[in-house]
Amino acid sequence: MLEIRPSCEHCNKSLPADSNEAMICTFECTYCEECVTDVLKEVCPNCGGDFVKRPIRPAALLEKYPPSSKVVHKPVDVEAHLKRIKDL
Repeated sequence: MLEIRPSCEHCNKSLPADSNEAMICTFECTYCEECVTDVLKEVCPNCGGDFVKRPIRPAALLEKYPPSSKVVHKPVDVEAHLKRIKDL
């Protein structure tokens, strides 16, 4: 089951469970749409994979299956990330 992390790992923007801006990679690294597009250039800095929109868990299931409250905030070294994807 998806963790549904509460914020962008890069900029720490709040991404509540019903956010249309949340993007995830195959390992559930979570970033806001702006960071994915403008900063990360659609490449996950952790695994090198791509991103998809995070699905929204139906409100009726949030109590039984609550989203994660664990904030993962580790800003990306953008210069190193862009160099790495350029070298691929």
